[in-house]
Amino acid sequence: MFEGILNAFRAPDLRRRILYVLGLLLVFRLLAHVPVPGVDRTQLTSFLDQSPIFGLLDLFSGGGLTNFSVVALGVNPYINASIIMQLMTGVVPSLQALQREGEYGRTKINQYTRYLSVPMSILQAYGFMAVLNSNGVLSTPFDFGSWETWVQMVTLTAGSVALMWIGELITEKGIGNGVSFIIFAGIVSRTPGALTGFIDNPDLAKLVLIVLLAIAAVATIIYIQEGQRRIPVQYASRVRGRRMYQGGQTFLPLRVNQAGVIPIIFAVSILLFPSQIANYFTTSPGIIGSIAQGIVSWLGQGSWLYVILYFLLTVGFTYFYTAFTFKPDETAEQLRKNGGFIPGIRPGRPTQDYLARVVTRITVAGALFLGIVAALPPFIGLVQPSFSNLALGGTGILIVVSVVVETMKQLEAQLLVRQYEGFIR
Repeated sequence: MFEGILNAFRAPDLRRRILYVLGLLLVFRLLAHVPVPGVDRTQLTSFLDQSPIFGLLDLFSGGGLTNFSVVALGVNPYINASIIMQLMTGVVPSLQALQREGEYGRTKINQYTRYLSVPMSILQAYGFMAVLNSNGVLSTPFDFGSWETWVQMVTLTAGSVALMWIGELITEKGIGNGVSFIIFAGIVSRTPGALTGFIDNPDLAKLVLIVLLAIAAVATIIYIQEGQRRIPVQYASRVRGRRMYQGGQTFLPLRVNQAGVIPIIFAVSILLFPSQIANYFTTSPGIIGSIAQGIVSWLGQGSWLYVILYFLLTVGFTYFYTAFTFKPDETAEQLRKNGGFIPGIRPGRPTQDYLARVVTRITVAGALFLGIVAALPPFIGLVQPSFSNLALGGTGILIVVSVVVETMKQLEAQLLVRQYEGFIR
């Protein structure tokens, strides 16, 4: 592994990509420590300790909420905008037609997603500040007639847009998925604080359980990420112009979990959204306040409904994102155009149906494993309340392991192209 990493640094273009990613992540961490004025830090820390929902948002923003930094919103507005756009792509005919236009269509849809992220950032900035104001955290007046409020909202929105831009730069010019990398960096940045807290208050039994769960989660995620079904593909000899291409046999790899870490991020974002909206109205008088408090209680991490919905949403988004990324009709058409066929399966519609059945079946295993690993930590927190903080740790492990495995696979592919010996054994 270490030899492969050294080989990656020896390749000039890979070295530039890796250093580019590290530089942008450093910028993100610096922004996470640039505070927005107008907040009582003591009250903010107390509020985050009592609110597991905002504690999870703080996890994704890399401590941005704890510091009330310019990137306190993290990439959550961009993730929510991506979810909305992907759902709209499946039901709006014009977006469906745009998606079929290849690279141009994807570029336009990404552009629409960026545009949608801005009003989502403004909405979440306003809602977040409304919640802080209702809990006595803001030290400045919260009013649209106050310039302090406008400065805070614009700053939070600009920070979220800046993170979106950094994530897209990482995706375009670096290695891996930029948004996942930002969440990964935010989670990893909490490790020193967690170690310091354990050293101050050591609990051996809790440490052993956390280590065992971490090992099991890492092994399960790697097993899912590396698992694949290889579909044999036969290519017939064909003539193009004056050249004759010899036939051969290869395989089409179908991964057990083609969606990667995206279903987890989507599931958490969907779970957080109703609670975040309800938090704005918890102090409202009458039935509205009662309903809002009920929603916050029902969808809190200390409820069975949260665990069940977390599992179901993870499984559902695994299927949804797999259907979004892998299209059997396009794959079957590409095989037909290139003279390829699956032995025993006729080209065209039969191949499309066969691939759809195989992907549906193998995704069952990936979706169930991913859902169980995602929901297991909060489930243990319900059974044993002293381990309630595992809900954050379990989600963090899922994202960190998935991002690391995906990044290693991309580095492996780049190294193999350059005829280096890969470091994934």
